[in-house]
Formats: sequence, C-alpha cells, structure tokens
Amino acid sequence: MNKTLIAFVTVGLGALAFLLFKNQGGSPPSPQSQPQTQQSISKDEFLSPKKSAHYESNAPDHGAILAGVPINVVIDFNFDLAKGSDIKITKEGLDYAKGETVIDSNNLAMRRKIDSNSPDGIYTTLYKACWADGSCHDGQFQFKIDQSLSSDFIDLTGKKEVTINLQNFAFSPQKVKVSKETKVTWVNQDNDVHTVNTDSHPGHTYFLNQNSRDLSKGDTYSVTFTDVGIYLYHCTPHAATMHGQILVE
Repeated sequence: MNKTLIAFVTVGLGALAFLLFKNQGGSPPSPQSQPQTQQSISKDEFLSPKKSAHYESNAPDHGAILAGVPINVVIDFNFDLAKGSDIKITKEGLDYAKGETVIDSNNLAMRRKIDSNSPDGIYTTLYKACWADGSCHDGQFQFKIDQSLSSDFIDLTGKKEVTINLQNFAFSPQKVKVSKETKVTWVNQDNDVHTVNTDSHPGHTYFLNQNSRDLSKGDTYSVTFTDVGIYLYHCTPHAATMHGQILVE
C-alpha cells in the first residue's frame, strides 16, 4: 500500500470517528480547553442618563453601585444656577431626598441630602437646572445601594484615628469602615505627588471638606468624619486608577 493510500485511509477513518462522536451529542476534545468556573455576575440595568444643558458631572456616578447610602447627591454645571433648580432622589415612586435643594456659593453645583436609612435598590435622581433667564432643563441619572458590599471593607470601627497610606499609586487600604467622629489621616509614601479629592472628577464637590492640597512624599492630610454614609474619593493626578472609599457607621 503506497503512502498516498495510507494517508487517504487515515483521514477517512478520522472523519468517520468525528461524525460518530458528534451524533452521540459530544464535541471534539480541545487540548486548549480549560474547565470553567461559575461566577455570580451582577447585571443591573440602569436607564440611560439624561444630561441637561451646561451639565458637567455628578456624584455618585451614573451606574455606581454603593456599599452604603450616599451623604448627598451633587450635580455640577458650567453655568450659574438660579432659583427653581431642584433635585429629587426616587425609588419605586418614593422620594428619599431630605431637606431642600442647595445651590453652592459658587452657583456651579447643586446638592440635596438623602435619608440615611434609605433601603437597598436602584435610585433615580431627577433634577431641574434653571438659569437666570428663567429657562430650566431636566436631567436624570441612577445609582444603586447594595449594603451587602460592605463586607469588602476593612472594619476599623471603634478606632478614634485611622491611617491610610498613599503607596504604589494606590490608597492602602482602599476601602475602610469607620465609626462617626473618626479622624482619618492620609500619608503619602510615594515619591510622586498625590491628592485626596472627593468625587466627582474634576468637580470635587461631593464632600467639600475632603479636598487636600498636593501631597509630596511624607506629607499628611486629615479629615474627621461626623456623618454616616459612604464617601467616595480619588487622587486627581491619577484619577483614572487611584480611588478610595470610606464607609462611616
């Protein structure tokens, strides 16, 4: 039997074996296939945000999933806000906003507090931004509260003072849980300059008391947290990758 015939018979037998295997409901083995592990992946669906005229940013971010209730909702603009501007924070038809909508002293941001006992779920922030000429424009965005995520935070409750290092271009620890009246101090351990700035970026308006100067190596910055809720912050020079969260209970 010549080599050509041998090759033809070999190919034919291989094809026949494949067809028999396929008819039995199987699939050909792959030497590169790896066993797959099941993962629980959250696929929360948020409505598309609507941005009003002169909108710049908001905190919490649209689509954010938070381990605690935000202390407030803040929306930034590039035009002076006027009377009539308003924020509602709703879930399933109920408004969880507290107090009045406040326009910051620079007239470029408005904010409203949210009930600290707000339950888990998806919240829709509906806002109306008004200008000096009397015109108003609507917008909206959403975020979710999921307090089960607090298990990912390092529990430092009961301590009067807590230190967070700015090291290797990260906040360490990145997520901490503290008690009310805790003094948190950040220490820059890197040779590069860092900052501690509240969200959003570049508005830095979510919690105005948490905005540091430039911190060189060895510099420190401290904030005492007096209100319960979640605090979102970042390093401005490295805002794409360097983020932190503080959950105050």
